[in-house]
Amino acid sequence: MDSTSAEELYPIAILMDELKSDDTQLRLNAIHRLSTIALALGPQRAREDLIPFLQDNLDDEDEVLLALAEELGKGFDEYIGGAEHAHLLLAPLASLAEVEETLVRDKAAESITTICGLLSSSQSEQYFIPLVFRLSHGDWFTSRTSSAALFSPVYSKATASTQDELRKAFAKLGSDDTPMVRRAAAKWLGPLVKAMKKEHVITEALPVYRRLALDDQDSVRLLTIQDLIAIAQQLTPAEVKDHLLPQIRQALTDKSWRVRYMVSNNFVELAEAVGPDLVKDELVTAYVGLLKDNEAEVRTAGAAGIPGFSKLVDRETILNLILPCVRELSTDTSQHVRAALGTHISGLAPLLGKEATIEHLLPLFLQLLKDEFPDVRLNIISKLEQVNNVIGIELLSHSLLPAIVELAGDKQWRVRQAIIEYIPLLAQQLGMSFFDQQLSDLCMSWLGDIVFSIREAATINLKKLIDVFGVDWARQAILPRVVAMASHPNYLYRMTTIFAISAISPSLNVQVLRDDILDTVLRLAGDPIPNIRFNVAKTMDVIATVMVASPEGQDVTKNTLIPALQQLQADNDADVRYFSGRAMEKCVAA
Repeated sequence: MDSTSAEELYPIAILMDELKSDDTQLRLNAIHRLSTIALALGPQRAREDLIPFLQDNLDDEDEVLLALAEELGKGFDEYIGGAEHAHLLLAPLASLAEVEETLVRDKAAESITTICGLLSSSQSEQYFIPLVFRLSHGDWFTSRTSSAALFSPVYSKATASTQDELRKAFAKLGSDDTPMVRRAAAKWLGPLVKAMKKEHVITEALPVYRRLALDDQDSVRLLTIQDLIAIAQQLTPAEVKDHLLPQIRQALTDKSWRVRYMVSNNFVELAEAVGPDLVKDELVTAYVGLLKDNEAEVRTAGAAGIPGFSKLVDRETILNLILPCVRELSTDTSQHVRAALGTHISGLAPLLGKEATIEHLLPLFLQLLKDEFPDVRLNIISKLEQVNNVIGIELLSHSLLPAIVELAGDKQWRVRQAIIEYIPLLAQQLGMSFFDQQLSDLCMSWLGDIVFSIREAATINLKKLIDVFGVDWARQAILPRVVAMASHPNYLYRMTTIFAISAISPSLNVQVLRDDILDTVLRLAGDPIPNIRFNVAKTMDVIATVMVASPEGQDVTKNTLIPALQQLQADNDADVRYFSGRAMEKCVAA
């Protein structure tokens, strides 16, 4: 062999050695470097040597095979000469689609689907469709399971006669003896239906769906809910009533809670697909039934769909049928149901209007705000903006402010944190005077909270409030109270002062920093606690960023900040010296 040939084969020789290694990690690394090896070989060598080599070395651990299935689907065609040669990748991927491990098969099917998008119609007819038929007629269930995912990508590229054969082959999967194959058929029938003509949906897809919808395995039946929606989307409301009504009724009352959960979880999409008449005649009553289901998981999924479904019915239906269920759910025994309701109940406000929201929803908000489970309270707080848009901030604040103030002292710190994060939005909508009267003291009290995360959130909150109300307001309402904490005998309060100054400094101007802040920072630079001194150095770094941006600030930096930092650079504590050195670099660079 001449030296050129040896050089060309060197990368594949390395790959061969690594793939034969006993070390799984080494084999895995080799697979992850496949694109580099293919690039070194060049397109022709990659096609002639690398792909056959991979095909012959598929007896490995699942982790390695999973990585290979992923690599071959991630644009690997460009390393073997582009889309015109992409079909060569189908052979190793087809073998991977037949292995026992589900994750490997699924990833292989995903990569095969990706490659299908690159193939021309002639390539699909010559290479892809025979592959689909071979897998779908395989002796072992694994190949038949994988094949179900491959019908929909290629269906539109096939000729009319081939499409007939594809539909027949898929129908066989739907009546396979193995539950795993029927499950795969149920999962992939929906995407295939979307590619079919309506006549074929009615004559061929519907029988497959009906058979799967009556399967004795609930793991198969629950997957048919998406098929039901896909078929309904292809039909007119009248055709849905003629062809699908028995199946819709059966799914809504299925003996398995997992099937009812899937219906509940996809109920809005189903309602949109079947048309307004069927919603009014059948689905309203069915939805009420799901909201009252014995299983909490079904009620939770139903609660999440309340705003979406309510958009499809008239206001009277919401008031007379949906709202009574909402009231029941607000006192549900399951905290997860109440939490889901807390997230979505505010979506009813725009549909009900101001008066009905005040009458029906506000009492429920107040009730959920006092729920014993923190996530329920959290979800209500985070979704109040929609209610505000309907009833106005004044009414909202008078109704809910007492509850919000109560939550500000909640024993669960995450609830207190959620309140803090909501305050800037509330402040923006309430206005400065209302905020100063009702919420200012509350915001300052959080700076002394026993939980660090709350104190940290409170300092960030101050910055956001300054961005809302402006520097002049901060100078009057916030800064005097922050600065006063610097004299507190408890070092945690002094530490919070320096954190607060660091957080709000970017929102302040040079004048305010010089006149109102710097004296406090310099005083804390001599604090006996090292933690405070090194945080002072970090804060000076933040202040310097603002100062060096203007001539006036540069004078302050030169006359005040630099001398203070020089003293800190001589500190006994290493951290203080390090952070003061960083701040000094910024000051000197200016």
